[in-house]
Amino acid sequence: MRLAVVRIDDHATPAVLLSDGPQQWVQPVSLGDAETADPWLGWLRAGADADAITPVGQRVSLAEAQLAAPLRRPGKIIAIGLNYADHTAETGLEAPAEPLTFAKYSSSITGPHDEIRIPKSVTTDVDWEAELAVVIGARCGPSERGTRAHIAAYTVANDVSARDVQFRDGQWTRAKSMDTFCPIGPTLVTADEVSDPHGLRIYTEVNGRLMQDASTADLIFDIDFLLDYLTETTTLEPGDLILTGTPPGCGGFRTPPLFLGDGDLVECGVAGIGLLSNRVRYF
Repeated sequence: MRLAVVRIDDHATPAVLLSDGPQQWVQPVSLGDAETADPWLGWLRAGADADAITPVGQRVSLAEAQLAAPLRRPGKIIAIGLNYADHTAETGLEAPAEPLTFAKYSSSITGPHDEIRIPKSVTTDVDWEAELAVVIGARCGPSERGTRAHIAAYTVANDVSARDVQFRDGQWTRAKSMDTFCPIGPTLVTADEVSDPHGLRIYTEVNGRLMQDASTADLIFDIDFLLDYLTETTTLEPGDLILTGTPPGCGGFRTPPLFLGDGDLVECGVAGIGLLSNRVRYF
C-alpha cells in the first residue's frame, strides 16, 4: 500500500493511493480508533492493523489532491551522515569506520509539495540531500535488535542543510533542523512493496538540472547494518524515521559552490518510492 495524508478543508485526512491503469487516485480512509491528528503515526503505534483501514468518501485524482507530510511528528528522526563513498569523497572527509549519526528535530518535517522556508538573516548557503528514509513499524532495541522485519514502510526525504551554519556550529543538528528542512513523502510505501531497498535510483534535480544521480546499492552501511547498529544502544519505536544518507552531487561541495536560491524548485526522488517537489522561499 501507499499511505498518504491529504488536506481536505484544512484537515489532515489519511488516504491510500489507488491506480487504475495510468490514472492514480487518492482514496480517503478511516483508521477507526487508531486515527489521531497524526493519522498514520497513530495507526503505526496502535499496531498497524490493515483491517482498520476503511474507505470513506469520494476518491479524488492524485493530480488534484493536496498531499501533506505522511507523518507529522515522529518520536525520532535519526539521520546517517557520510554513508555514500563518493559523497564522503566530495566533502574531503574520510569515510567513517562506523555509522555517523545525528538528529533532526521532528518540527523540521514538511510536506512533499510545501515550501522550504529559509530565514535569510540566519543562512544563505542552503543545500539539498536526497535520502531514502526508513519508517519503523515495530519496537526494537537492545533487547531485540532491529532487522528489516521491524520496517513498516519507506519514503523519500530531503535532508535540507544550511552549510554555513553547519560548519560554523561544528555540529549538525541546528543547521539541519530548521522549520521545513525535512520534506518527506509523498507517501509511505509499505515494506511488502519493496522487495529490496538496495538498488533503487536516488536523485535530485534543481530547476530541472540533474544534481544527484546514484543508487542505494552504493550505501556504505546498508539498512540491515544500520538497524542492528542503532538498536545496540537505542530503542526504536513505531513511526521513527531513519534517513539513510545522501549520494554525491550536493551543491555545497561543488566548485564553485551552488546553493538554493529564492524561487528554486528542488526535486528529490527515489525510484519506486516517490518524488518530492518543493519550492524554496527566503524570508
